[in-house]
Amino acid sequence: MTGASSGIGAAVAGALAREGVGVALAARRSDALRRVQAGLGGAARSIVVATDVTDREGVGALVARAEGELGPVDFLVNCAGVMYYTLMRNLCEEEWEKTVEVNCKGTLNCVGAVLPGMVSRGRGHIVTISSDAGRKVFAGLAVYSASKFFVEALSQGLRLETAGTGLKVTTIQPGNVATDLAAMSTDGEALKLYGQPTGARVLDPEDVAASIVYALSQPEHVAVNEVLVEPRDEPV
Repeated sequence: MTGASSGIGAAVAGALAREGVGVALAARRSDALRRVQAGLGGAARSIVVATDVTDREGVGALVARAEGELGPVDFLVNCAGVMYYTLMRNLCEEEWEKTVEVNCKGTLNCVGAVLPGMVSRGRGHIVTISSDAGRKVFAGLAVYSASKFFVEALSQGLRLETAGTGLKVTTIQPGNVATDLAAMSTDGEALKLYGQPTGARVLDPEDVAASIVYALSQPEHVAVNEVLVEPRDEPV
């Protein structure tokens, strides 16, 4: 479980633990991970592994430790991600690069670390948090949208290539969720134009977590390929 230190990742960790699933909590901030772990209340076995998903060797070490302490990785939930509101003309190149590093490269690193084991065992489920921005480009989020289109294409290709191996591949496509992602943005012009609240009630992280539990709990022959989950009053 990457990106487990806050927001959707923390909510998913809690939901899986309540289902009795042993969870390896991964993110860069070990102190925040330990707070999430404490909140699990012993519902299931869990470990904390400080991990930067952009570091391929570090991700490999995460998977090795998870397998050593919890057993074979049956589920990967790729939740680590960043989102920056930027206007292309403002050339926020550092934020562009960070988006590609975490959302694209990080996802690839995690998939690569678990895929051989899953294929060899003939079972496994890779879930990646995408976005409604992986279906439709939003102004002010061109680079973020591009990264989520990448996630969708990668997942579709992986799904096609692994058909018949026992592997399932799911993307979760949330709309606006009550997390601190938007606070990462430094482009005030983009935020003012495109990042302001609409007044609609947005999704809670737990709403997204519930969709992941649904996808993971289907019978072996049933694959939930995509889940688009939106605030009722912010349709796309």
